Amino acid sequence: MNSPLPHAASLTEGSAYVQYQYGYPHKTAYRMLPAPKPLSEVWANEDKRALSLYLHVPFCEMRCGFCNLFTVAGPLEPVMERFVSTLEREGRVVRDALGTFGVSRVTIGGGTPSLLAAPLLARVLDVAEKTLGAKLQEVPFCSEVSPETSTPERIKLLVDRGVDRISIGVQSFLDAETKALARPQKREEVNAALDLIRTCGPETLNIDLIYGIEGQTAQSFIASIDEALRWTPEELYLYPLYVRPKTFLGKGQRAWDDFRLELYRVGREHLLGKGYRQISMRCFRGPHAPAPFGPAKAPGGDGVGREYRCQDDGMIGLGVGARSYTKTLHYSSEWAVSPNAVRGIIESWNQRDEASFGQVFHGIELDEHEQRRRHLILSLLAEGLDAADYARKFAGRDAASDFPELAQLIAHGFVKRTATDGWELTAAGLERSDQVGPWLQSKTVTAAMKDYTVR
Repeated sequence: MNSPLPHAASLTEGSAYVQYQYGYPHKTAYRMLPAPKPLSEVWANEDKRALSLYLHVPFCEMRCGFCNLFTVAGPLEPVMERFVSTLEREGRVVRDALGTFGVSRVTIGGGTPSLLAAPLLARVLDVAEKTLGAKLQEVPFCSEVSPETSTPERIKLLVDRGVDRISIGVQSFLDAETKALARPQKREEVNAALDLIRTCGPETLNIDLIYGIEGQTAQSFIASIDEALRWTPEELYLYPLYVRPKTFLGKGQRAWDDFRLELYRVGREHLLGKGYRQISMRCFRGPHAPAPFGPAKAPGGDGVGREYRCQDDGMIGLGVGARSYTKTLHYSSEWAVSPNAVRGIIESWNQRDEASFGQVFHGIELDEHEQRRRHLILSLLAEGLDAADYARKFAGRDAASDFPELAQLIAHGFVKRTATDGWELTAAGLERSDQVGPWLQSKTVTAAMKDYTVR
């Protein structure tokens, strides 16, 4: 078996914060393909009834000290105008290449999509709705915003066009802590943005907070959580601070694992005590929150709509920096962190013609083993792994036989069996999700990631 580590006992050693496992394989495992693949062929044999559509806006008003996202700060209006025009061209090519398909959820992220002036933001929404055919008023539709760019015109536009979930990155309600993150923000702007979002009325408000900040304490972290709770958010995401190569804070990295674990545990218990339910290591959902992902109402390729599942369904990524998923191929533009490298990739993307957008150049191919491993990791780190669901998807295969790592994780208290003959993380496993996920990666993917040079 292709087990990345000799035994799960190693998970009790070392850092609990190895890598945020939000997808698999990680983008640092992507490489230039041996030969370009026509986009129409890449999607030809895929189930396209319930696709996720992600639009990436690679711009922010400033670059936070901890950020390693694909984004650049402070773009001029002509730069953003050119990006939107290229996005429109890309959208038309992708639509034609995919043929008949259904979009069952939409996300606009970045970067900071709300940095775009309202007319440009409306054009991005038109790409989703008018070009790709997404029924924005009928499917789950999320947009990310920042406090500084949450103007009435932009927030009202988003909600009027169908956004039912707004995610806002506050990170901390304490000025000293946001300053330590190299993210100066005015508290009055944060309050005004949250008031505005609540007034405009999307069903779900998510607030992002960070723990592990220089100078932060358990008391100050709880104070930020309680401030967030004043707006009764349907969701709260608690993110551990990572410092990464090529980021501002990455220049002064230090070990603070015990500190972050202590804050995680304090925050978790506090939110559970307030009636929130823990969905994953990061996500906490309030008792008043609506169903998170559906039901999706958009018709699929055969006229039948269904809810999107990341383990089963594909994703269309539009915009430089976005990733797309099919069953056997994950692909994207190249990735970088340093501002000059990001700007160079954006410039190259802007120069692509329609023929170029009809080809896939950069990504990673997934054989059957990697497909099974992806299902294992994404399921286990979220709602849990269901044995019958796994057997259905993989021609009757047995997950326990395919992955003896599960028995090891159970033996060391990180995973437990469920009443429905599945597996889910224990509390100990949840708090070490950023260690369990990377441990479950294949040796091939881990080696590719280690061989990647961050630009």
